[in-house]
Amino acid sequence: MSNTLILPSSKGNLLTYKPIKHSLPETLKAPSKSRIAYAAAHVVADPLVDLDLSSETVLDWEKTLAYRRYLWSLGFNVAEAMDTAQRGMGLNWEATKELIQRSVAEAKAYNGGIACGAGTDQLVLSPSTTLDAIIQAYTEQCEFIEEQGGHIILMASQALAAVAKSPEDYASVYGKVLSQVSKPVILHWLGDMFDPKLQGYWGTANIQEAMALCLDVIKENQSKIKGIKISLLDAELEIQMRKQLPEGVNMYTGDDFNYPDLIKGDGDNYSHALLGIFDAIAPLASSALKYLDEGNVQKFEEILAPTVPLSRHIFKAPTRFYKTGVVFLAYLNGHQDHFRMVGGLESMRSVVHLSELFVLADKAGLLQDPDKAIGRMKQVLSLAGVN
Repeated sequence: MSNTLILPSSKGNLLTYKPIKHSLPETLKAPSKSRIAYAAAHVVADPLVDLDLSSETVLDWEKTLAYRRYLWSLGFNVAEAMDTAQRGMGLNWEATKELIQRSVAEAKAYNGGIACGAGTDQLVLSPSTTLDAIIQAYTEQCEFIEEQGGHIILMASQALAAVAKSPEDYASVYGKVLSQVSKPVILHWLGDMFDPKLQGYWGTANIQEAMALCLDVIKENQSKIKGIKISLLDAELEIQMRKQLPEGVNMYTGDDFNYPDLIKGDGDNYSHALLGIFDAIAPLASSALKYLDEGNVQKFEEILAPTVPLSRHIFKAPTRFYKTGVVFLAYLNGHQDHFRMVGGLESMRSVVHLSELFVLADKAGLLQDPDKAIGRMKQVLSLAGVN
């Protein structure tokens, strides 16, 4: 097999590229001591089932669970059934329940950390949907997760964003839901760049006002909240907010553009991590955290620096289609045998985008078997008419 590729570029021409053989640095063997680190995990679709991709979901359970074991082996906790797993973008609540049930059982067997997303996506939104119905939907999912033995990540709700008329509505819903959980949860503030239906979350389009309202909810329910993950791609806002969190409430960065600096922090002011990009860059992120544990900040920064251009590319607008890049990299690295996704989302990024992703992943040192990655990239290029 030739070890070079002919790749299409954004300038409309073809370029010759020869991947570099890298050696992965040493990784964590147990969870990081200096930071709590969650990797939001993707799911692997079963490509050999005849189904309606617009409404049905069938997962390859062996590959899906194997990837979670891989993440645990690198010292990560798994954030299950989050937007990285295509919640609201192909993964319905029925499939999500089975995913949570299987993954929590796997976590117990592997002794791996896990927290699971609870939302309201089983609701069929209509003009008659009420706040009580949203509370009931949240409560159903929270109870299911706790019944399985999982911890809860309380996700932002499209239904609440559509139905709420004021910040007070948000405070009321969160207060009632949180009053019923048995263990403290992680909140999730997901920006509208990840989900346009969440625009104006917390009852206002003014981001500073929204942050103040969110902080009020946290302070009013402090005993039921152990942290908040914010995914707003705004480092200064995250720093501003984490300084105002009550004692005992952690900030978990969901900023896939600025994660190295936010995790590094400044003295005692830093973010923990709950990131979709950690799915894609898992071995390097694990290694960087190992060095951070050892106090070697320079090596931490050195390892993560080349992953940032890759992450910014994977999460470029429309950001909600970042899952395509995450799954594509898992395919290139042999974690799954195909590049098919729940809901057909493999088609949501261009072959030019995927070609640039290949180059950036290689430059970051993430192609663990370059020959296999080249062969798989050539198949994708051939299907796109690039020979």
